[in-house]
Amino acid sequence: MLLLWRFLILAASLLTMSVVSCATFLPLHRAFPLNHTLELDQLRARDRVRHARLLQDVVGGVVDFSVRGSPDPYLIGIDGSSTPLLYFTKVKLGSPPREFNVQIDTGSDVLWVTCSSCSNCPQSSGLGVQLNYFDTASSSTAGLVPCSHPICTSEMQTAATECSPQSTLCSYSFQYGDGSGTTGFYVSDTFYFDAVLGESLISNSSAVIVFGCSTFQSGDLAKTDKAIDGILGFGQGDLSVISQLSSHGVTPRVFSHCLKGEGNGGGILVLGEILEPGIVYSPLVPSQPHYNLNLQSIAVNGQLLSIDPAAFVTSSNRGTIVDSGTTLAYLVQEAYDPFVSAVTAMVQPYATPTIYRGDQCYRVSNSISEVFPPVSLNFAGGASMLLKPEDYLIRVGYILF
Repeated sequence: MLLLWRFLILAASLLTMSVVSCATFLPLHRAFPLNHTLELDQLRARDRVRHARLLQDVVGGVVDFSVRGSPDPYLIGIDGSSTPLLYFTKVKLGSPPREFNVQIDTGSDVLWVTCSSCSNCPQSSGLGVQLNYFDTASSSTAGLVPCSHPICTSEMQTAATECSPQSTLCSYSFQYGDGSGTTGFYVSDTFYFDAVLGESLISNSSAVIVFGCSTFQSGDLAKTDKAIDGILGFGQGDLSVISQLSSHGVTPRVFSHCLKGEGNGGGILVLGEILEPGIVYSPLVPSQPHYNLNLQSIAVNGQLLSIDPAAFVTSSNRGTIVDSGTTLAYLVQEAYDPFVSAVTAMVQPYATPTIYRGDQCYRVSNSISEVFPPVSLNFAGGASMLLKPEDYLIRVGYILF
C-alpha cells in the first residue's frame, strides 16, 4: 500500500506583531472532531472566498484569552456537514456578563455579536457551539451609541459607519466580497477580560468598549453550518478591541496570536508584550491595510532557493499577509515552482512524483518524515518559520496493489 501526498501550499501559523511590555490572554481550543477528508480544491475555494471577505477599509498589562479551534484543514461539524477551519475565543459583554463565541480575525477591525433582534440570523450552529444573542435591554450598563459619538463624527469613523436621517443611532453595514454581510448598530458596554498582573497573578478586569450589535446577516454569515456569535476584529483600525483597550491604558497596542498545530489544537491570544519565552520578531511593512511581513527567502533542507527577491516585494497586488482566517498558505508562481522542483529533486529516489488533478503529488511507501526535507520561510529580522513535511504536504488517499 502506498500513500499519495500532494503539496498543501500550506504552513503553520505565523508569529506576530511587534515589541511591547505587558499582556492579556485569550486561550484557543480545538472544538471539532477530525479525520474528515475534503479535496484540496475545496480548501482553495474556501480561501478565495475568505480573501474576498477581507475588509478594505502605552502603558498597560497583559490580557489573556482562551482560544478554540483546529489546526487540521479537514474537520467536520457535529451535524455531518463540512466546515471551514476556524479559530475562535470567548468574550464577555454586558452586565450581568454574557459569553459569546467570536471568530478571531486579523483581517477586519470591529468586534460585533448577534443582536437578540437580528433577522435572518442562524438559530443553531453546525460547529457544536451554543449560539448567544446580545440584548441591550438586559444589560444594565449598555448604551446605544448616538450619531454625535466620535466614531460617527471623527477620524475613528470607518467607511462602513452610517448615520441616517431616519435614526439617531450610529449604525454600520459591512459588505464582503463574497456577497455576505452584516448590518447593525454600535453599542457601548462593559468588556470583561483576565489581566495578568504578575508572574502568575490573574485579575478579573473590565473596560467599556464600543462594539457592533448585528441585526441582519446575509450570505455565509447566515448559514447554520458555519454559524458563530460574531467576529472579533484584530485589525489596525481605531475601533478594534486592541486599539480601544490601548486607548484606555489597559494594554499596549500589541498582541500575539499563536495557533497550535499539534495535539488538541487551540493556542493563545495575548494582548500586550510577552517577555518569556523568547520571541523572534519580524517587522511589519508600514502603511499597509493588513498585517504584511517581508518574506525574504525560502530554504529546502538548508539550501536557499534561487528566487528573484522581487517575487516577495510588497506592492499593491502582492506581498505576504498574515491572516488568521485563511486555511492554506500560498506562494506566487515564481516562488512555488522552484520550491516544488527542489523538493522533487531531493525525494525522487524514495518517492514517485505524479500529477494528480493538476497538482504535483508523490507516491510514498515510507513515513514522509523519513523522505521529505525540512523547509524554512525566512523573514526580515532573522525570523524563520520551520516547516516539517507534515506542514507542507497533505495526504490525498491510498493506492492499493
